[in-house]
Amino acid sequence: MKASANEISRALDAATGDIRFFLLYGPDEAGSAALAQRLERAMGADAERIDLEGGELKSDPARLADEAASISLFGGKRWVRIQPAGDEITISVAGLLEAAKAGNPVVAIGGALRATSSLVKLATESKCAMVHASFVPDAGNATKIAETLARSAGLRMSGSIARTIATACGNDRAVMAQEIEKLALYLDAAPDRPAEATPEALDAIGAVSNDGELGKLVDAVMGGQPARAAGEVARLAQSGTEGIPLLRALFRRVVVLVGLRADIDAGMSPADAVEKRGKAIFFKERAGIADQAARWTAPRLATVADRLLESERALKSSGSAGVILADTEMLVIARAAAARRR
Repeated sequence: MKASANEISRALDAATGDIRFFLLYGPDEAGSAALAQRLERAMGADAERIDLEGGELKSDPARLADEAASISLFGGKRWVRIQPAGDEITISVAGLLEAAKAGNPVVAIGGALRATSSLVKLATESKCAMVHASFVPDAGNATKIAETLARSAGLRMSGSIARTIATACGNDRAVMAQEIEKLALYLDAAPDRPAEATPEALDAIGAVSNDGELGKLVDAVMGGQPARAAGEVARLAQSGTEGIPLLRALFRRVVVLVGLRADIDAGMSPADAVEKRGKAIFFKERAGIADQAARWTAPRLATVADRLLESERALKSSGSAGVILADTEMLVIARAAAARRR
């Protein structure tokens, strides 16, 4: 069954009842991971966690039901986490939902699955499963998320600082968590010894600026500047930001450009299409985004979106080339942008 954010949170916090399987998916995978942590907290620090990958269950579909019904060797609580998860585990999940017994809860983090996904359909139609899609938060929600992350890290943070971090991180939960963790380490903050987050501390650790460090990389890639993109990738890696957060920042820009292309293809100029968005596009970024909208066609943007999603899925799978895969993909896109202007 489908569940709202409040419904899925309550069910995960309870970790009991008739729900055997939780499917957490959507473009905001950091949000899905945060929800999965609620189940981890509910099960307790001493609970045994069984980690599985989609590929394992594809080759051995019966394993999931077996793991869900198994008793811990030490007699304590037990739960199962599947990551990454996609349609390859549909048969395995069907077995779990149909099993006579399943005492251990199972949570799967599925990423950006399509609405036609067989896994999503199966879990949605079952009374023994809960499904929730997480989307990248808007500015208001992102600020609240930053404040919540700060409290968990032992930081007292004003709304203005939370907004600064959320805006600079492109409202990406994973990037916000990285910056807040760095800030807490700098201030030696913890839940049992809270500290005040100040603008001076934010500047001191070199946290992302209001202009957005990720924005510089996105502009270089989508604007067709491969050499500059390579430099931005290396610089961000030195500060601990690499891989998936970069791919997601690019994906968000692609979504913006797709909307602009619809207006441009209807006869509007790139500059007018950008101007039409008003405050939704920061005034300092308008010229660059207009250039990017002129550089990319709608079909090519669709191809880029698919490649970014596929790169993120590959990055999460075992045996991949890791962040090198993401870095290579970004340079390929930058070269494609440089090769042609429309």
